[in-house]
Amino acid sequence: MGSLFYGSSPSPIRIPDRVLAHVKVVIATKLRRGESFTVSWRHPSDEPAGRSTLWIQPSIPLRFVFGSAEPEVLDPAVLQSLANAANSSSGLTLDLGDSTAALVADAR
Repeated sequence: MGSLFYGSSPSPIRIPDRVLAHVKVVIATKLRRGESFTVSWRHPSDEPAGRSTLWIQPSIPLRFVFGSAEPEVLDPAVLQSLANAANSSSGLTLDLGDSTAALVADAR
């Protein structure tokens, strides 16, 4: 399980490594272009019910921490789907389930 630290919050957002690896590439690409966007998700069952949204922009610090020392193999189709979602007016919505099928399904 990986963690995304955003802004000055000391509390991480827990994201499965496979999902986080794909999201990292999409976020880095958007920020490199100076583009801002939203990332949303439903809270996992072990957290209080609800959902969260982050406004991702270049001036806010972020850090990706992976549970595994080995890098994930990235799926180009998933990257493209996530990038398309990030470019939409509704932004990127994540499924924090640790499944490639869920990652692909949510990205479309």
